[in-house]
Amino acid sequence: MRFLGQHKFVLGFLALLVFCSVMVVWQLDVRKSREQSKHVELREAMVLLQTGGYTNQADKLYLRLLRDVDELSNKALLEDWQRTVILIDPSSYQPSNSVWRYYWGVRKEMERRSESTIQRALKLAEEEK
Repeated sequence: MRFLGQHKFVLGFLALLVFCSVMVVWQLDVRKSREQSKHVELREAMVLLQTGGYTNQADKLYLRLLRDVDELSNKALLEDWQRTVILIDPSSYQPSNSVWRYYWGVRKEMERRSESTIQRALKLAEEEK
C-alpha cells in the first residue's frame, strides 16, 4: 500500500498512457474497416449500375475506384480481382464496360506489385550468399 501511495502519479500516468494507446489503435482499426467497407460498397454499386445499363454513372464510380487502386491492400486487390473476373470475359475486348476496364486496372496493379515483390525476394536471396 505504501508503494501505491508513493508512486500514484507515475502509475496513474502509465494507466492513462495505456488507455490512450488502446483507444488510438481501436480508432485506427475502425477507420480502416470503414474505408474497406466504403470501397466494397463503391465496387458493388459500379457492378450494379453497369449491369443495369447505367453506364455513365458506372463510369464515374469506375474512375473513383481506379484512382484509389494503388492504395488498396493486397487482400482488397485480390478480392476486387476475384469479384470482377467472374462477371466478365477477360479475353474479349469490352472498352465500354466499366467492370471490364476495372478488372484490367486491378490486374495491372497486381502485376506491378508482384514484380516489386519478386525483386525484393531476389535481393534478399542475394544478401544470404
